[in-house]
Amino acid sequence: MFPKKRRAFSSLLVLVFGVVLFYIGTDGFQAFTAETARINQLMDEKPQFPDVTLEDNNGRTYSFSEFKGKYVFITFLYTSCGTVCPELEVNMSEVYKRIPEEYIGHDIQFLSISFDPERDDPETLDTYRKAFGSDGETWRMARIADQQELKSLLDRFGVIVIPDEYGNFAHNSAFYLVNPKGQLVEVMDYTLIEEAADRVTEILHNGGEE
Repeated sequence: MFPKKRRAFSSLLVLVFGVVLFYIGTDGFQAFTAETARINQLMDEKPQFPDVTLEDNNGRTYSFSEFKGKYVFITFLYTSCGTVCPELEVNMSEVYKRIPEEYIGHDIQFLSISFDPERDDPETLDTYRKAFGSDGETWRMARIADQQELKSLLDRFGVIVIPDEYGNFAHNSAFYLVNPKGQLVEVMDYTLIEEAADRVTEILHNGGEE
């Protein structure tokens, strides 16, 4: 076999092997397509944020209507997470820094919601928010103590949370943007910091026209 043909064959073999690995790793592409379908469905349905009671890092309790009239930029996490959650919150911090200061607290609220309310009490959330530079006001960390309310929110927003025997959770992660009417209007890749910040700034600059 000539060198060029051998190189072409090798490249083809690597490509095929990579596709096979991806196929196996995504359970026959199903995990990848299921997540894409989930996001597309959310964007079509624009679900309403349910009437839940939040308890934040300062121990204050209030309904989500506390943020009525503002956009709310949201992440879902648990503070005992040692994998994706720290990266998620670091990236949220970077988005926060990129939003023009005039909008922060006036037109948009940042909110990190724990889905582990038993361990993530206000004191724990307050310690956690300090680690990521949250001011506890324009970017708050909160839990939903009522399990039924929490489940309603997670189901409605397509947040998958699967506990294991060690007290950890397997879960999907994203940035979520809720409009002033309480509707979910954007689900963004949490690894694409600049794209998320640009999209949010664009919406705010256009006076809330998504």
